Amino acid sequence: MGKYIRGLTKTKQDELFIRFAQGLASLKNSVETANFIRDLLSEPEIIMLARRLQIAELLINGLTYDDIQASIRTSKNTIARVQTWLNLYGEGYRTVLKRTKPEPSPSPESSSWRAMKRKHSMYFWPELLLEEIVKTANKRERERLLKVINSMKEKTKLSKDLLKILNDK
Repeated sequence: MGKYIRGLTKTKQDELFIRFAQGLASLKNSVETANFIRDLLSEPEIIMLARRLQIAELLINGLTYDDIQASIRTSKNTIARVQTWLNLYGEGYRTVLKRTKPEPSPSPESSSWRAMKRKHSMYFWPELLLEEIVKTANKRERERLLKVINSMKEKTKLSKDLLKILNDK
């Protein structure tokens, strides 16, 4: 890789990088992006980059080197290299992982229960009202709500649910 960079000035390298980044940003969907990546990289290079992203996700999720090595069979050197990049920069990894995180699908039991609560809202209005307040609260209001809930000595199921909603935002 170094032999391609040697003849380029730092300015030219930056221009090429910016043009490359603009090219990536111009792609409209995952199919266009996949086609571009397939044109650009060999299959082993694609797999190598996808594995780095997988390692970054596992590191962000708190897995140890041993856990990662056991689950995806990679070397500790590779894990350490990804860890170093996460520590030094890492915003690119975090952004991609955050945007591609699959939404957990609601269990049929919880969605039917939620539907029943909405249908018979008069019975559940305090809980529904509190959930709505939490969902529409701005950052400052959420912090105040968290403070109140955390100061409660005995946590009810509702307070635990509200904490979960507050922490998800």
